[in-house]
Amino acid sequence: MNFQIRTLIAALLLCSGTAVAADYPTKPIRLVVPFPAGGPVDITARTLAPRLGDALGQRILIDNRGGAGGVLGSEIVAKSPADGHTLLLCTTGNAINVSLVPNLPYDIRKDFAPVSMVAIITSILVVHPSLPVKSVKDLIALAKAKPDALSYASTGNGAPTHLAGELFKSMAGVKIVHVPYKGAAPAVIDLISGHVQLSFISAPGAMPHVQEKRLRVLAVTNNKRSVLLPEIPTISEAGLKGYESEGWHGLFTPTGTPRPVIDRLYKEISTLLRDQKINALLAAGGAEPVGMPPDEFGKALNREIEKWAKVVKASGMKMD
Repeated sequence: MNFQIRTLIAALLLCSGTAVAADYPTKPIRLVVPFPAGGPVDITARTLAPRLGDALGQRILIDNRGGAGGVLGSEIVAKSPADGHTLLLCTTGNAINVSLVPNLPYDIRKDFAPVSMVAIITSILVVHPSLPVKSVKDLIALAKAKPDALSYASTGNGAPTHLAGELFKSMAGVKIVHVPYKGAAPAVIDLISGHVQLSFISAPGAMPHVQEKRLRVLAVTNNKRSVLLPEIPTISEAGLKGYESEGWHGLFTPTGTPRPVIDRLYKEISTLLRDQKINALLAAGGAEPVGMPPDEFGKALNREIEKWAKVVKASGMKMD
């Protein structure tokens, strides 16, 4: 194919994409949330959807398709038309699933086009108040002195809370027993009851119990202090240098969606995330706005996939 023909094809594709973007959207947009209603991802989706729909001039219909740790809903989007009318709001778990779930029915790096990392989720390391520790250094020292005597609650095998615990164990060189639960609520209940001693869990589900002194917070799991809890140090600051377990919510479209459509979506999302009312609503769910551009988000996704693949392999964990 000579240069003139390639140039002509490129020009036609650009014009076609621009024309699609100018008309986009032409019908209501389906936003698939691959988790049940009422959870953190659903809260983020329902916070953004009405205002994003207003900005785009079409309704955004939220479709909760929970199951298999986000796999079922993600597969639906991977097989949808690449026209920007079907979107996926997913989490760190989707990056973890690449190495955790055998025979995934899609490839997140090939079948999805990143639009934006929308929000970072604030998670915290909490312990039962009966545990004689006041810091991360104290916890590590106790765990080393008493191998397998402590246990930590997660929201399920292979969940980000599980990976956060395994990363902590690996980096600190300690042995702590993993106890999986079916969601955050039962995990927190058993933690408050003292059946388990600690957990790496999203802040909104635990902070009310911290304030009532039923739990003690030691640190934030994120890579920097949270604007929601600025007085609490990170685990890295508090004694385990380099530790980072950061949850996120990100928006994707099927691969092949015209770039002008992706750019339009990113533009409207990033504008929304500068709105103080939107930020306040996200904060109530433990989320901090990000608005990461598509290409940067794609690179961040690859880093997340590689990072958690090492943790999955080292721990030998398997999906239920």
